[in-house]
Amino acid sequence: MTLRVYLTGNVAVEHGDVLVAERRLPGRQGRLTLAVLAWERDHAVSIEELADVVWDGEPPAAWQTALRALVSKLRTALDGTGGASIEHAFGCYQLRLAPDAWLDVEAADAAVHEAESAFRVGDLEGANGHALVANAIARRPFLPGTVGSWVERRREHLRQVRVRALEVRGRVALEHGDPVGAATDAGLVIELEPYRETAHALLMRAHAAAGNRAKGLEAYERLRILLAEDLGSAPSSETEAVFLELLAPDRSP
Repeated sequence: MTLRVYLTGNVAVEHGDVLVAERRLPGRQGRLTLAVLAWERDHAVSIEELADVVWDGEPPAAWQTALRALVSKLRTALDGTGGASIEHAFGCYQLRLAPDAWLDVEAADAAVHEAESAFRVGDLEGANGHALVANAIARRPFLPGTVGSWVERRREHLRQVRVRALEVRGRVALEHGDPVGAATDAGLVIELEPYRETAHALLMRAHAAAGNRAKGLEAYERLRILLAEDLGSAPSSETEAVFLELLAPDRSP
């Protein structure tokens, strides 16, 4: 039985028939504490660093006592999972998981890397499968209702994972002769990251592949205006090359 830790969507720890659901964790701060220790599980987290995250830079006067109580409640909640424990030494906490433990955010990182690697070597099915996994995890909300710089950085990380996964999925769709699917994924990427030129280039190619070269040229023009007005820059040479491809007359016999 593999120990599974979920930080996206509903925070939970699962091991066989044992499920530590979000409602069993000690409130918002308990969820956040578990998320920090799980995400940073490769190294020990100092009590000062943990308190800074939990109370967003403004820990209470008796923060050490409050943090000990919070971790104690987490330990109680994790009892019986058979593979998750919180250790304390030298003023630090560290979450120890079973060697084969599965953590959703780590799985998303691995999946998007595998998706990009598979696409580069022409393994379209593998690329699409890994991209689907990465997107499915990264699209779920991360600690909704919780604020703070640590949380925002991790949300941004997941957003980037999703952007990469969607772009791979869109490229696979285009290779498979599905320009509508490619345009849809490119549009989702642009919503998440408006200045990502590779997504705009994918959208342009998708429109052209669908037989609507004019729409592809319109997509380029929207990008050109966006970059000029917001960033004072112009499209890259790579994007310009796609634009020139769309402008070129059809030379096929």
